Amino acid sequence: METGTTGTSVKASSLRWKILRQAILRKPNDEQSEIGVKRITRKTRQGFNLIPCHLVDDPSHSSDVTVCYTLPIDSAPKLYLTQRVVDHAELSDFEICNKYNIDNTGLVCQWPSEEVLAYFCLSHADMFRSKRVIELGSGYGLAGLVIAAVTEASEVVISDGNPQVVDYIQHNIDANSKAFGGTRVKSMMLHWNQNEISNISSTFDLIVASDCTFFKEFHNGLAQIVKFLLGKVQPSEAIFFSPKRGDSLDKFLEKIEENDLRFSITENYDAEIWKHHTEFMNGAASWPSYQKDHCYPLLIRISV
Repeated sequence: METGTTGTSVKASSLRWKILRQAILRKPNDEQSEIGVKRITRKTRQGFNLIPCHLVDDPSHSSDVTVCYTLPIDSAPKLYLTQRVVDHAELSDFEICNKYNIDNTGLVCQWPSEEVLAYFCLSHADMFRSKRVIELGSGYGLAGLVIAAVTEASEVVISDGNPQVVDYIQHNIDANSKAFGGTRVKSMMLHWNQNEISNISSTFDLIVASDCTFFKEFHNGLAQIVKFLLGKVQPSEAIFFSPKRGDSLDKFLEKIEENDLRFSITENYDAEIWKHHTEFMNGAASWPSYQKDHCYPLLIRISV
């Protein structure tokens, strides 16, 4: 991700360093701080549990861990994703964020909305067949890899604006290359206000993204890149999964309209996902801090 003005850049940079300072100064026995950290990271520790997964190796001796995802459909290959240990951060992460004017959310964890997007793609594989697809703000790339492995898409581009994240994406593509059949798969470093990308303008049939609307300073760039990437001749659309998160999603959709794009919102789009959501709303112990506004991703479809 990338900010669009100097003012928002300074604001984002100051916030990153404030978070880092709090993390460094936090004492291990500071109970109040520990509770605060748990609150901040509550959505990184739970999920919808739609795609079974397990650790392949011991994370205690490394900052990275490999996770095996068993896709819940017949004859589907297992996917192996290398990702950061949850809550692990390094000083270099913040230095890179400041250098490239991006955020590091893609390194934090596998976000619940990414799992929902991946499951939705599994359940609607036909819509991707023979299509060119790009995932924006991909993080470790679960959804893009699922599309590549099971939908018979012609091409899948898995992108992020953070060069560290893109390194993980490429590693995960290489690790799962035998699962893709005839689908072309590649990683891409893509900033949302990047201008020198005319070679991919209007070339995609489908854009997918999950939980990319949280930071308001990135809304305009995200709306513009969606318009830039959508095909002008053939029917094309963007599929976003995003919680409301206060007025953040509404503000993003205002930018969508300002860029002469159309959108629709669907709340109940999959029976299995809705069942899990209902259980969480009724107090299921597996996600005790669940809140609809912050945790349940709505389906947003965007078109020209």
